[in-house]
Amino acid sequence: MSIPHVDVKAQYAPLIPKLQDAFARTLETGGFIFGPEVESFEREAAALLGTQETVSCANGTDAIVLVLDALEIGSGDEVICPAFTFYATAEAIARRGATPVFADIEPVSLNVDPAEVERKITKRTKAIMPVHLFGRPAPDLSRFGLPVIEDAAQAFGAGGIATSIASTFSFYPTKNLFALGDGGLIAVNDAELGQRLRMLRFHGSESKKEFVYVGYNSRLDAMQASFLRIFLEHITEWNQQRREAAARYTELLEGLLETPVDEAGHVYHMYCVRSPERDRLAVALKDADIGSAVYYQPPLHLQPALRYLGYSEGDFPETEKASRENLCLPLWAGIGETQQAEVVGVLRRAVALVQA
Repeated sequence: MSIPHVDVKAQYAPLIPKLQDAFARTLETGGFIFGPEVESFEREAAALLGTQETVSCANGTDAIVLVLDALEIGSGDEVICPAFTFYATAEAIARRGATPVFADIEPVSLNVDPAEVERKITKRTKAIMPVHLFGRPAPDLSRFGLPVIEDAAQAFGAGGIATSIASTFSFYPTKNLFALGDGGLIAVNDAELGQRLRMLRFHGSESKKEFVYVGYNSRLDAMQASFLRIFLEHITEWNQQRREAAARYTELLEGLLETPVDEAGHVYHMYCVRSPERDRLAVALKDADIGSAVYYQPPLHLQPALRYLGYSEGDFPETEKASRENLCLPLWAGIGETQQAEVVGVLRRAVALVQA
């Protein structure tokens, strides 16, 4: 049985008639940039997230950059983030001329360790950027009295997201809420910050005549917004299906592998197991034509582009261990029980061979 790591088409296939209608509607209007589809999506997303407003943009990386710019974080400033996350988190900080300061992670949640964050705070720290990794809400870091920018790219619809300054989202096609292309979003509760973000995403201008800031060209197009509005109607159901699939995996894998701990709000962007024999298990899945993924190897502090930060191997032991051991199994909203049983069957046989 061929099983992909993520089957995006399985999620949107039943909605193709609605997507075609949305395509035709947008095509008929001739309005492809901003306009009513984008405005409606922003309002509907804010309502679902429970925030005052949202500001859309071109992608999840731009969402982080825009927030950092709006907060005037740049050269000489430090932003603390986990060492175990996708490169874009640190890249956005570096792009603004600020310094990414890495903190190690908790071994169970794989999210940033608050104790590590506290140790890394200096007089130059201007913000903390936790990541809601694999769909699991990160711990509340507001107690440190610094602006918290939440990288929630993998966690749309998750519980426990408290927008201190802003939450940023990605609509890359494999995300829980996805576009048929790319897109990003920023959720905020401050009208002044929201207005500045809207200007920054459009060349620092409100009117297209007067330019107040040196901004960006980072816009969610109307076509993608029309698709996202359709998917937004299903995200709660899809996230519940992910939780149910995760619970099945956990039951099937009991006593076999280290599995993620279910926590309130977890929406399982990925279902990530851990094993010292990860590479052998990944090969067994590949040989069975089953997709899987290994994330963040090498981790951020060992990435070539970030060598200038001066980190070395051994600086973040939990991050490095997670990088060596993590294996994300096939998961999407609607994955079949038979498919999951096949995945676990291959893993069970592979573990038996390892232990023999």
